Amino acid sequence: VGAWAVMAKVKAHEIRSKSKEDLKKQLEELKQELGQLRVAQVTGGAASKLSKIKEVRKAIARVLTVINQTQKANLRSFYAGKLLPLDLRQKKTRAIRRRLTKEQLNKKTLKQLKKDVHFPAQKYAIRA
Repeated sequence: VGAWAVMAKVKAHEIRSKSKEDLKKQLEELKQELGQLRVAQVTGGAASKLSKIKEVRKAIARVLTVINQTQKANLRSFYAGKLLPLDLRQKKTRAIRRRLTKEQLNKKTLKQLKKDVHFPAQKYAIRA
């Protein structure tokens, strides 16, 4: 009963340094604690226990977020230089994803290249 009362407040920057096994272990402990608090809620426990439910839920969310972020970062580094799976690509908007790339936009036809070479922009001494 005493162990779970202390470890409720979890800070994201502290758990980022932990290993995957430690995070999973902490997640299990937090879920166990939440279960105990829910039982206390049903049986009409103290107000301090009821207010702790929110803290524990947020702590669980933080741990899961860190686990998912590290997992995604590892996958990104694994696929570096290769074609990324869809869920690792940037979301942006559908229109932006379908837009021409910068290289495609700046490409010129052979005819336009010849025009540029043979008819350069005229230079004037006086600018209007």
